[in-house]
Amino acid sequence: MKYGSYLNQQKGEFPAEWQQHFVDYDALKGFLKTRMVDTSVHLSTAFPSSHTFSWTPAADSPDFASMLEQRLTTVSTLSPEFVRMLDEQVAKFNAFFDQIKDSTKTTINHALEADRTPGIAELEAALSSLLRLERFVFLNFTAVAKALKKHDKWSGLHIREPYLMRTSGLSFATSTSLLQLKPQLLGRLASALADKGSGELPSLPQPASADSAMSETPTNESAQSTRVPTPAELKRAVANAAHSPHLGPLVDLMHDTQTVMISLRGPHGTDIVGGVLSCLSKHHCQIVDFSLSRLHHDVTFGVLVHLHDRNVDLFGDLVKTAQRWDGTLSFDVQDARLKASKLANSAQYALDEAPYAARAKYMATVLNERGLSPEFLSEWLDWLLARKISVEQMRRLDSHASLLCVEFRLSVPETLSLDELRTELIAISSKHQTDVALQPNNVFRRQKRLVVFDMDSTLIQQEVIDEIARATGIEEQVAAITERAMQGEIDFKESLAARVALLKGTPVSALEDVKRQLVFTEGAHYLCRALKSAGFKLAVISGGFLPLARYVKSELGLDYAFANQLKVAADGATLTGETVGPVVDAVRKAELLEVIAQAEGIAIDQVVAVGDGANDLLMLGKASLGIAFNAKPRVQQQARARINQKSLANILYLMGYSESEAAELQL
Repeated sequence: MKYGSYLNQQKGEFPAEWQQHFVDYDALKGFLKTRMVDTSVHLSTAFPSSHTFSWTPAADSPDFASMLEQRLTTVSTLSPEFVRMLDEQVAKFNAFFDQIKDSTKTTINHALEADRTPGIAELEAALSSLLRLERFVFLNFTAVAKALKKHDKWSGLHIREPYLMRTSGLSFATSTSLLQLKPQLLGRLASALADKGSGELPSLPQPASADSAMSETPTNESAQSTRVPTPAELKRAVANAAHSPHLGPLVDLMHDTQTVMISLRGPHGTDIVGGVLSCLSKHHCQIVDFSLSRLHHDVTFGVLVHLHDRNVDLFGDLVKTAQRWDGTLSFDVQDARLKASKLANSAQYALDEAPYAARAKYMATVLNERGLSPEFLSEWLDWLLARKISVEQMRRLDSHASLLCVEFRLSVPETLSLDELRTELIAISSKHQTDVALQPNNVFRRQKRLVVFDMDSTLIQQEVIDEIARATGIEEQVAAITERAMQGEIDFKESLAARVALLKGTPVSALEDVKRQLVFTEGAHYLCRALKSAGFKLAVISGGFLPLARYVKSELGLDYAFANQLKVAADGATLTGETVGPVVDAVRKAELLEVIAQAEGIAIDQVVAVGDGANDLLMLGKASLGIAFNAKPRVQQQARARINQKSLANILYLMGYSESEAAELQL
């Protein structure tokens, strides 16, 4: 519902005498829509997005200077005319407020006289008159604010805040005596209801006298002596006492709140935040949500508040705060009942959420060690827009001179398939050599507790069986079998048996020589130190050989090591060309991952697996986050996440750690 329709609907609930004194929002809006067409001097937004400003104008178009002159001339005439029209409307409703205020105050003062005991009906009438006047003021003030917002949009000027500062001295914005009478009236009403028999309300002190309530500045003593009942307490009293059929709707009206979205942007950082919070505290607003963003000194602080007392002084104070801190203020007033009708399925959304229904939350981590290019970022955002995926938050994770890694919180339509999205992202990633990892943004994403690694070409840069073969002169035969196995062309058990058979007669001492030749993958030590400091359990599960897996476990400080055991001849000097015990193949790797998680009491949702070969696929699929690290094409296509960068430390980004956080974990 548009505000004009809503205002007319609400106006119909007021007495006929009141209705003629409402701000004529439709007339103000009509003036803007019919008179201020194509007049905006904010040229960057005044034309369609496809418009191009060229040095030489078209034959039927004025030159730039003439076009600007025409707009400035029109605005210089029409904006003052609009302001004078608005002044008349404000003066009209303010004058009526002055007229009604006195009679309302008289009604309330009579109900609060200390030497008499008014009935519930009289108190009800007094409360009704006060709430009606409050609502009259706020509906009209909102109409003024919204009309000014439309004017600023159509004209390109920014007069809303200065204009509202002018109104802060009018009587409808400065009459605090009625607000001070309200708690006294509520206290007297609560006492009357309790006396009628509900017995549920706590005993309340007698309200202060009407004379003390008339004071514009109540004393601390009088403020502390009267406890104001909450709307919930009054509603219980009404339900139990059942002495007034009209009081229930009044209590419901007291529950109505004005929802105000406030944003203040400026160069003074914490002063901006403190200034807004000071205004909210002064006017007893309820903070519903907030959002803060910073670009060096410039801060934008947004806050969503409920204003229970319709006291428009808040806006005058916000304008003064913006002026004091060189800030740019914007706000939008929304009646709670109007707001509810505009939300999809009456859902509630946080300020930093995209307000759309049927959405799933995901986190996308984009990463390139050589820097995220504008070309990639542009194509990435185009891809999101084409699928109606909303960006809710962006967070930089790296601390380099150029931008390397950004985390995007996304709101994704539930109708989209995650597997299909990941498949599409492979093409974009390959084109730009930039990794994109898409994960559900749930509680487990940053609550991982176990990381399981493959060893060969993952934690270390070599394939250990190839290194053993190199030492014994059978490198080419073994390497050919290894490559076919890693591509998934032959069964792993078959390939392992064939390769191990070629090692028959190899001296056991060759394993020690290989240890000295092992090269750890860049970032392996850094990653494992960070994870251990953060309390993770770490394991290596390898299709290689146990002596070397144990060496890697010791070097990196891992908790578990599993691999194939080579059989040694009776003399202990040579290998027999066979293995002992269960073969650590793809199935066994997935089983061992689950065994370790169960032994440590860790849920599968908290497990990460990292590998590069076909025999890692089941393990990667078992973990909640399976990362294909510089993996074969088949593995990259099937894994949930891919990293095609040099350093294993990049895994920390996918787990939600920033570079500075990872550095803190290096003990």
